[in-house]
Formats: sequence, structure tokens, C-alpha cells
Amino acid sequence: MTGSARYRNGRVRVLIVDDEPALTDVLSVAVEEAGWRAYPALDGRSALKVARGCAPHAVVLDGMLPDLDGLQVLRRLRYENPKLPVLMLTARDALEHRLDGLGAGADDYVTKPFSLEEVVLRLRGLLRRAGAEHARPDESVRVLGDLVLTEETREVHRAGRLIQLTAKEFDLLSLMMDHPRQVLSKAQIIDHVWSTSFDGGGNLVEVYISSLRRKIDRGRAPMIHTVRGLGYAIRPAEDGR
Repeated sequence: MTGSARYRNGRVRVLIVDDEPALTDVLSVAVEEAGWRAYPALDGRSALKVARGCAPHAVVLDGMLPDLDGLQVLRRLRYENPKLPVLMLTARDALEHRLDGLGAGADDYVTKPFSLEEVVLRLRGLLRRAGAEHARPDESVRVLGDLVLTEETREVHRAGRLIQLTAKEFDLLSLMMDHPRQVLSKAQIIDHVWSTSFDGGGNLVEVYISSLRRKIDRGRAPMIHTVRGLGYAIRPAEDGR
């Protein structure tokens, strides 16, 4: 098995924080090509929200952000996960700035301008030292596009925002995320989410699907789709279909 496949099977997630959209996009592409999953954020507050939602295995963090200082973000990330590997980016190459970042908990430092190859190599080293390269897949966490479901805590986040679901709504979403892009019939949903003893009368499934749509898709590209005459499916928003 290749290194990239090993990372992908382990669902390695990398949070990328930089206020330059073009740079964030380029870094995201490099991270995806390395076999990992990129989660971009353009400011400190968004980064903290995304981190709580996706539980990253590593972070690429710009030292200068438009809202929170990069060191503030670093300290908050470190408070929530003391072992999270963090690679700092900075346009400032003075020794004191590097020392400030390392003192705040950064594991490594790259000064702009930098090569994408260097960033990927440094990230790979940080992930290897943190044990992420050999991590078993975290079956309690399911990720589909910007939607993250965590079975252990029964929490759901979309684009870093916590979504409050009822117990049955969570069970329904969990079932759908177990079968991404697959059309599930009403009977299948009732059988798995309720029980075989439930008579399936009324429009219970439609009511719960409608409620999930309001909570998951409101104000965003839709992920939950009705396939007329067949059932329902969940797809990443980027599928565009």
C-alpha cells in the first residue's frame, strides 16, 4: 500500500489557514494530491470552527490573520488538542518571530515564499511523528464534503457550524452517510432507523427528510436529494447533481 493510500484510508485531515484565497487554494490542491483531505479557512475564527468540526490531524497556519493573531489561534488549537501537529507559515523571517511561534507550540516553521513540495514534506514528517501515518481509520467520524458526523459524540457539523439534531434525525443522517450517493428507499430507511415492527404508515420519512434538509442544507448547496419514485440520497455539494 502506498503512503498516500495509507493516509487516505486513515482519513487524515489537514486544516489550512491563510487569509490569501489563492494561496489557500494552492495549498489545498497540494494537500489533496498528497492523499490527504484539505479543510481551508481564511481567518482565525473560521479556522477554530472548522477545527472543531473536522478534528484535523495536522494544521498549516499563517502567522498573520485578519481577525485573530496566528499565535492566538495556535494557542487555542493547542488548548483543545495539545498533540495536534502545527506547521506555521509566515512572511516574516526574523528569528524572534520563529521563536514566538515555536514557543507557542508550533512544531515547524516555513517562511514565505516557499515551495509546495517543502510544505508537503514537512507535513508528512509531522504526521509520521504524530503517528497519523499508521493510524487506523476512525470509524466514528464520517466526512462527506463539508459535512462531518461524529458517532462518539453524536455531533454534526457543516462548514464548521454545529447542527443540532434530534436522536432520530441523527440516526437517519448516519444511515445516509454510511451510503453516500446511494439511493435509499423509504422501506430501507424505516427498517434501519425505526424497526421492522413499524408499519411504515403515514409520511414519517418525508417529515424527517424535510427536517434534515432545513438543518443541513439551509443557506448552502443542497446535499440531501429526493430521487422521485425511488427514495433519498445524500451527495457532496460539489457533485452538483
